[in-house]
Amino acid sequence: MKNKVSRESKRDATYQKLQMLRSITNSHAQSKTSIILDATKYIEELKQRIERIKQHIDMAQNSSCLNSYPLQLSVEAQDKGFLIKVLSERCCRGLLVFILEAFEELGLDVLQARVSCSGCFHLEAVGVKVRKQIYHPYK
Repeated sequence: MKNKVSRESKRDATYQKLQMLRSITNSHAQSKTSIILDATKYIEELKQRIERIKQHIDMAQNSSCLNSYPLQLSVEAQDKGFLIKVLSERCCRGLLVFILEAFEELGLDVLQARVSCSGCFHLEAVGVKVRKQIYHPYK
């Protein structure tokens, strides 16, 4: 009788841990194997994100343009998101792409943006935080 209770509590604990893993990885899988496979894919995606962020940091540190001409950055909270302003004394090749990829990495959706690259670089963007939807099987 004691072994049966112990097995059931282990099974319940395992089930709860799998459901937590499923929720964290935004998996819709039902089987234990599929949940673990989804978690493995999620971990690989996180590793790739980290690598991209490291590359961006290296690129920013090695860019003579960014080091020579510092960026001015301001972020203001608004009713429906954030107003983000970036200003540089000079246009730098790849700066806009770098900034938009940084927004993506931060989980920001750009709703509206104005960019000027004539003489100096000026960006004004309105962004909102993207919310991941978590699957709840009992709702």
